[in-house]
Amino acid sequence: MKLRPILASVLLLVLLVLSSASAPLVHAWQLTPVTINVGSYPTGVDYDAAKGEVFTANEASNTTSVISDSTNTVVATIPVGTFPAGAVYDSGKGEVFVSNWGVNDIATGVWAGPPWGNTVSVISDATNKVVATVTVGLGPAHMAYDSAKGEVFVPDLGSNAVSVISDATNKVVANTTVGAAPFGATYDSAKGEVFVTNSNSQTVSVISDVTNTVVATVTVGLTPTFATYDSDKGEVFVSNHEGGSVSVISDATNTVVATITGGGLAHPFGMTYTSDNGEVIVAGYLPSVGALFVLSDSTNTVVGTVTTSFFISAVVYDSAKGELFVTNGGADGIVNVVSSSTTTSTSTTTSISSTVSSTPSTTSVSTTATSASSTSRTATSTPPSSTTSTTSSAVPSTTTTSSTSPSGGSGIPEFSYQPLILVAVTVVIIASYLLVSRNKPKRTS
Repeated sequence: MKLRPILASVLLLVLLVLSSASAPLVHAWQLTPVTINVGSYPTGVDYDAAKGEVFTANEASNTTSVISDSTNTVVATIPVGTFPAGAVYDSGKGEVFVSNWGVNDIATGVWAGPPWGNTVSVISDATNKVVATVTVGLGPAHMAYDSAKGEVFVPDLGSNAVSVISDATNKVVANTTVGAAPFGATYDSAKGEVFVTNSNSQTVSVISDVTNTVVATVTVGLTPTFATYDSDKGEVFVSNHEGGSVSVISDATNTVVATITGGGLAHPFGMTYTSDNGEVIVAGYLPSVGALFVLSDSTNTVVGTVTTSFFISAVVYDSAKGELFVTNGGADGIVNVVSSSTTTSTSTTTSISSTVSSTPSTTSVSTTATSASSTSRTATSTPPSSTTSTTSSAVPSTTTTSSTSPSGGSGIPEFSYQPLILVAVTVVIIASYLLVSRNKPKRTS
């Protein structure tokens, strides 16, 4: 039996399969035609994993909308306090905490106090009713839930402090002084720490949940607003809204290890971490359009962009559905759904056709914050606002871009194990051939 021709044929077949299998797999996000009407100016949003529901804080309506992720419809509308800004889900109690942060005066362009709001509404996800109202500091903003302690950390933008609420008693158990105009927070479960963005200090305060004291202060970019924790990398991503960048903080050293710019990244605001694929999704906007920027936590670069015709204020990841729920932050109160898919070689960016009555614009906020020492501070940057009118029956228009585009394209290549398997098979075939050739008896004349 002649092994050389057989071996050559097998190797050729393996190489052909290997070349086809090595085409990069691309994880792509695309906007769906799903349009969900909630209250006016939805900004805060969070996902209730136990119920499969999404809760939005509707600033101008003084309500919270509850969206079922199975039907993509609003199943409840709950009255809360004045100008609700943030929402966070408490998995231990099955409750959602909504921060009521200030005066609603959209007509004059003033988004918040003074005078400030100073309460947090506690909603039961079993009854969709407010079961408690907690008094906190001035201008409670975007909160974080500490699952280990059963506590909710509330940045009080008007008090330059953080209120710590026990979910067992629905009472404030600690107050921690931080930087100027604290706006957002995220919980680091591995370190037992809460990272708080100080929008007027260009810093992030790191709070130990054991002592409720600041253990580190990290300098970041201009006007840090939101933050999200990447459990896989042990890093915290911070959106620097006016700086047009995202700072990446290592929780091991409490230092900035990367600053993400480029790839079209502009006016980053709300953000969420997608644990399934190591991506951080950042809400922002480009000239005349909104955008979701997809960041890879392995390269710390922008690897994709999903554009929309409205400003995106906040975004949350629904891990059960593998979908993103995004709020447009406008008067018409729209939430859209962004789905994920895996393709090869190319990826798809989808935008919904909408009628836009105005482009996003940054709104100045009068935020004369009274600190513990009665020192006045003025915050100058807050959420951009936009007024959009979106047709609910709009059909997405699709464009295809290369996944290897220098600017990132709209998807991120995922690692494929197929080439490794084929290489292993090739090695086994070659080794077998060498072994047979070595042990083959020699002909004698």
